[in-house]
Amino acid sequence: MYEEPPAKDASALTQVDASFAAIADRRRGRLRRYLHRNPRAMDLVVVLCYLLLVTPTAVDAVLDGGWAATALLAAVAVALSFRRTYPVAVVATVAMLEVGITLLHPWGSNVSAGLWFALYALAVRRPRRFSITALALSNTPLSLLYFLTLVGPLERALPSGGPAAPENSQLVFGIVAGITITLSNIIATGIGISVRQRQEHEQEIAAWAARTAELGSVTERNRIAREMHDVVAHSLTVMLTLSDGAAVVVRKSPDRAAEVLAEISRTGRTALADMRRVLGVLRDESPAGQAPRQPLSAGNSLAKLLEGFRTAGLPLHYSHTGPALPEDAAFQLTVYRIVQESLTNVLRYGRALGRVDVNMARTDGTVTIEVLDDGKGTVGHAAAAAPVAAAGGARPLGSGQGLTGMRERAGIYDGTVEAGRPAGGGWRVRAVLNWNGDQGKT
Repeated sequence: MYEEPPAKDASALTQVDASFAAIADRRRGRLRRYLHRNPRAMDLVVVLCYLLLVTPTAVDAVLDGGWAATALLAAVAVALSFRRTYPVAVVATVAMLEVGITLLHPWGSNVSAGLWFALYALAVRRPRRFSITALALSNTPLSLLYFLTLVGPLERALPSGGPAAPENSQLVFGIVAGITITLSNIIATGIGISVRQRQEHEQEIAAWAARTAELGSVTERNRIAREMHDVVAHSLTVMLTLSDGAAVVVRKSPDRAAEVLAEISRTGRTALADMRRVLGVLRDESPAGQAPRQPLSAGNSLAKLLEGFRTAGLPLHYSHTGPALPEDAAFQLTVYRIVQESLTNVLRYGRALGRVDVNMARTDGTVTIEVLDDGKGTVGHAAAAAPVAAAGGARPLGSGQGLTGMRERAGIYDGTVEAGRPAGGGWRVRAVLNWNGDQGKT
């Protein structure tokens, strides 16, 4: 069996249960589907099947004047209608009634049919060990009864079958009847256990699917959080830097100020498009004019990114060695975001910058990204700025999650991210990504 999920996963589990129920429903035929949806109709079918099986016994008992046996058969039919609600009580009741029927009318056919249905219903609703124990306890009275008719005090209680009957016919009848009843009860219980195990397996699959859906939801939320952090943090940093610069140069160089304002507008529009792309996955509809949802590529977009940072005032130098980046859009987006986050941190925390280098190298299945600046007063990421805020100083612009996000992105490609002060000062971010997607291609 499976454990109930916490309340926060109720919606996910409900959707999974609904999907599995729909699949199971399609597997059933029209008749089985109707009976599954109408349990009372199924109870009526079981009662009718039992009455059909014991009709010869009931007719024979009536002809012999054995109305008591017929009444007990009717009582078994009534008891079977409650087998879903009270399976244990029904098994016990039917077992005792069938012993009485056998005593009153030992030659009856299919006398133990009621126990088949009762044991099946019990096995579907109770654990296997409990069902096997119930099988043994309910089967013992009838088996013992036939044993007593052979060698015990009830010997010769059965009709002799007349002079034409073979010698020891009662012995043969008792052995055959006992074995048949035992085997039929075992088969009925085994079928019930099998059905229960199948139901438990389906429940386990549904629980696994619910956990998988929850994990996928958490992963998607984390991805959106990373994307939003990168988009908002980068765009606001660049726009704040450009607006500060525009305020300084607007009087001295109006043309230059116009360029800066145009770059602010472009950065804002790009951020808006990126946010639409990130949040677009939360919608099912695709209205006209909606921003595309596919990942950014690291080709022209990376070049525009670097140009935007140059406009913001970074003395940026870019170099690329080795083959071009893989064409996979998700991989290129990872490269883009790592470069974007690294340069955003330089723009935020770098002081007295003389040079910022972005070096990208690809060798075989490895892509190495290195962002290095020579700032003399560089604050080591947002974490290094935390003591300043704690001491009452200005709070840093970032949330401190940029490096964590870069490491999560690199981890997707079995990569690593290292950040720290190099020997010559400044700050360096070095990311190594592994790419094996081109293997096997010709």
